[in-house]
Amino acid sequence: MAEVVRPSTCVVAVDGPSGSGKSTVSRRLATLIDGIYLDTGAMYRAITWAVLESGVDISDTDAVTKVAHETALFVGTDPAAPTFRANEVTVDVAIRGPEVTKAVSAVASIPAVRAQLVAQQKAIIAAAPRIIVEGRDIASVVAPDADLKVYLTASAAARAARRSAEDATDVKATEADLIRRDTIDSTRKADPLKLAAGAIEVDTTGMGIDEVVSTLLDMLNSKVSK
Repeated sequence: MAEVVRPSTCVVAVDGPSGSGKSTVSRRLATLIDGIYLDTGAMYRAITWAVLESGVDISDTDAVTKVAHETALFVGTDPAAPTFRANEVTVDVAIRGPEVTKAVSAVASIPAVRAQLVAQQKAIIAAAPRIIVEGRDIASVVAPDADLKVYLTASAAARAARRSAEDATDVKATEADLIRRDTIDSTRKADPLKLAAGAIEVDTTGMGIDEVVSTLLDMLNSKVSK
């Protein structure tokens, strides 16, 4: 493991498709530098959960936006236990379920929903001395001036194998769903998933978590020691 340097302030933006290792790596890195961790994808999942609970049609943009604006969202930033609440309901488990996973890309593609959550994300970042932020549009939209911008990627097959190992789902079905979500996220008009200017791409296909964390730690040390 690389030497741990804890800067007085830093923002690390970690983007990439689902299953690339963003969450695990970001949480580990946040713990190492004694910082906080922001999972922006979970924020979109929490809003999606609220939309599904409300019973509105997810294709009804105005109705979804109304639910998003009316949902009281609590965002936990402890890397050891990032907890989320929507309208006072703890949704940590529910937002990882298949119903939310199937619907979240559609909800997250709505510009008004994105604008609301991006504003909240920016406020959290501004108040934090050291923060690791992960998502799809962090380096391009949420924190374009981050000290370190990383784009984690991996083959669809590798990502599917990892995800299936976590939740015991069929690998082929998981791979197909990841590719579906990749397409939606990368082609949406509002804040698409992409390699942002100045971001460093790291292909994690053949890498273990420790190796990825060490690689990012080296990158961060290089940035903050200059």
